[in-house]
Amino acid sequence: MKNTLLLASKSPSRKMLLEEAGIPFEVIGQEADESACDWGMPLQQLVEKLAQLKMDHVIMPQPSYKVSAGRLQVKEGDIRFVLTADTLSLDSEGKIHGKPVDRDDAIAKIKSLRKGGSCGTGFCIDKKVFKDGQWTTEKRIVGFAKADHVFHVPDHWIERYVDSGQGEGASGGIRIEGEGAQFLKSLDGSYTAVVGLPIYEVRQALDELGFFNN
Repeated sequence: MKNTLLLASKSPSRKMLLEEAGIPFEVIGQEADESACDWGMPLQQLVEKLAQLKMDHVIMPQPSYKVSAGRLQVKEGDIRFVLTADTLSLDSEGKIHGKPVDRDDAIAKIKSLRKGGSCGTGFCIDKKVFKDGQWTTEKRIVGFAKADHVFHVPDHWIERYVDSGQGEGASGGIRIEGEGAQFLKSLDGSYTAVVGLPIYEVRQALDELGFFNN
């Protein structure tokens, strides 16, 4: 495969999903201020907006980059496919949850979500072209997928779960893969959206953009 996806995320779960799907990628940075979004928006609208905000603040490779592998080196007319994403949870009372800020917050989020909730991931994929010394977006696709779930960690397990680091960096403190799978009672919808990237929808979008053509 000629093309390499540029992933503007440090999420281990997103990297894992792309690796499992056999989609080659390189990680790049982004400098979005997520507080600039209106967090009163509905879940889908909010995560899609955050994904687009991140895309608008990605740090794209420049001609001055020196990369031994060569895949990030840039010349006039080059095309790059860039992916950003954001995952948030919604509890049964309609409150949106992001990543826990500390241990106490993680415990509180897990307790509020074990009655049942939703988790959704919005993503943004740009097909960018390097023209006249700058990157321009030729086409953008924004997508979303979610799942309703019951993730129930009993009281006598919560501290052990949190201290294991399972929920660290995960929306709502919920990680349904690995050791966390034992607490997933039910799930209706996109499993990979809860993990952190709706890989079916992402593959469809990459297909539409021509990522797999070469």
